[in-house]
Amino acid sequence: MKFRVERDALADAVAWTAKSLPSRPSVPVLAGVMLRVGDGGLHVSGFDYEVSSQVTVDVQSDADGAALVSGRLLAEITKALPAKPVDIAAVGAHLELVCGSARFTLPTMPVEDYPTLPEMPSSAGTVDAGAFAAAVGQVAIAAGRDETLPMMTGVRIELNGSTMAMLATDRYRLALRELTWRPDDPQVSVNALVPARTLHDTAKTLGPLGGDVLVALAQGAAGEGMIGFAAGSRRTTSRLLDGANYPPVRSLFPSSHNAEARVAVSALAEVVKRVSLVAERTTPVLLSFSADGLVVEAGGTEEARASEAMDATFTGEPLTIGFNPQYLLDGLAALGSQTAVLSFVDAFKPAVISAAGDDGEIIAGYRYLIMPIRVTR
Repeated sequence: MKFRVERDALADAVAWTAKSLPSRPSVPVLAGVMLRVGDGGLHVSGFDYEVSSQVTVDVQSDADGAALVSGRLLAEITKALPAKPVDIAAVGAHLELVCGSARFTLPTMPVEDYPTLPEMPSSAGTVDAGAFAAAVGQVAIAAGRDETLPMMTGVRIELNGSTMAMLATDRYRLALRELTWRPDDPQVSVNALVPARTLHDTAKTLGPLGGDVLVALAQGAAGEGMIGFAAGSRRTTSRLLDGANYPPVRSLFPSSHNAEARVAVSALAEVVKRVSLVAERTTPVLLSFSADGLVVEAGGTEEARASEAMDATFTGEPLTIGFNPQYLLDGLAALGSQTAVLSFVDAFKPAVISAAGDDGEIIAGYRYLIMPIRVTR
């Protein structure tokens, strides 16, 4: 194997592939990235039996072939290379990399020991890359981090006709985003529970490429239990989590509310950050709404307290409610608008945060539900 490639293209390809590699692989070869040259292109791929990623890069090839090298090491090296073309050649049990006056020799691993990458499932449809990436970013924040509850670490994707819905919850908050997509089958009705971290990393990479993202999802055929995404020269597959017993979380959204507040997103975020400086990690911030506006308070150890008043438009009976400050900030950051609408049933029921447009109307498509923390005053 021998080829020449542009430094930036190689660095991007290796960095993206190496990102999903396990830090402590069950077998050494799974920490490697496969470099395979053929058909005038370089295929850079990684696979850990759960997530596979592959990207194709244009190269000037002198000899086809394949080599398997440490992914993280190669990613660090290619990122640090000077901005010049890179010559790579497999020589015996080593990979030689030359860029300008820099020369590296890396040990290779046995290509024959590397597992075969899974095939992409059959296509289910396409979705706008930018909208897909934005939607995943809004929802993935609410997914759980506790690996002992694997179901909660996923994002549930619901495909019904031309509507794609994404849901995620860690039991303390819930995010729901709906967007339109173009299904191959207009009557499609299928759900999939995708690991949130994998989905977020994939969307963050494919979104900036523009165009469309292909969504591939097997339905009772070969590759069932997997989902795939592809855009440009990149493709990734992931195993699905078992979502058979995923709770009916949509029912948590209240059908009506008794009070509503409208507040500037950036101003509220700044106040919450300031006031929560005195709060311990498990201490909530208190939001007291009335016709006069909003007062944000927090208390910490040794009588440390903070409060700050700010403008807010409020309708309903005066209300004081406590929230985890980080969960509140996550929800505000995900809105993507200048005005937040907070809807309340009472101080002990979940609140819903939505975005309002410049015309004051609530923007449909995204809702963030947050559980209150009971506070004794």
